[in-house]
Amino acid sequence: MKIVRTLIVEDNEKLRNALIAGLRDTGRVEVIASTGSGEEALNLCLDHAPEVILMDVQLEGALNGIQAAVAIRKEFPRMPVVFYSIQDDDGYFRDFRGSGILSHYAYVKKSNYLFPQMVVPLLEDAVSGRSFIDPDIEARVQEVRALDENNPLALLEPGERQVAEMLAQGMTNEQIAARMGFRDKRTISRANGQIYAAWGLNASTTDEKIARTRASIIARLGRILRWDDDGNPFALNDRGEWIPWGGE
Repeated sequence: MKIVRTLIVEDNEKLRNALIAGLRDTGRVEVIASTGSGEEALNLCLDHAPEVILMDVQLEGALNGIQAAVAIRKEFPRMPVVFYSIQDDDGYFRDFRGSGILSHYAYVKKSNYLFPQMVVPLLEDAVSGRSFIDPDIEARVQEVRALDENNPLALLEPGERQVAEMLAQGMTNEQIAARMGFRDKRTISRANGQIYAAWGLNASTTDEKIARTRASIIARLGRILRWDDDGNPFALNDRGEWIPWGGE
């Protein structure tokens, strides 16, 4: 029987200790290290080379569990991760949807997978390349996707929303800065950059004028569009597929 070398990332010390003891008692898991910090998790991966990570989504520090996993996978591509959470927060589901994690993972509700005997198969499957997402979490991920695609302003912070709305009116950076009371128009340039990143426009074009035009279209339409290399726009249908958009 193979013993799985596991890193535990859990910010609740009592739960972390209980997980360590419970997983070790199964005889199928070697807990090689543990921490409550996403930032420290990366350092522990570099030092201990775990085979899989058991990761709470809500953590102490600047990084949540999903953000920590993205940082770790830059150093260790497709590092197996089992996420668990009791939190029902749109931000976490949004981070997961945008993380690009495709395989070697599980994401489950803590309340549904409380016992070590239930966690171990998830760890072993993740190591083997299989993936699993709790149906309740999958439903929430899709709910957040639909919310974001149908309301792109929901992806922006309040000040960025104001800028996007004025972009859609054809206002210049100088005019927007004056309207919002900024003395430095570069503040608006920085806000524009955040808008382009949130709406995926910085990945499709390096031309600021094109990105600005496309951001204005998205803000006026109130829906996310994508453009291919030939400039053809695409929108999401009800099945979550990108299809040609005809301007309807």
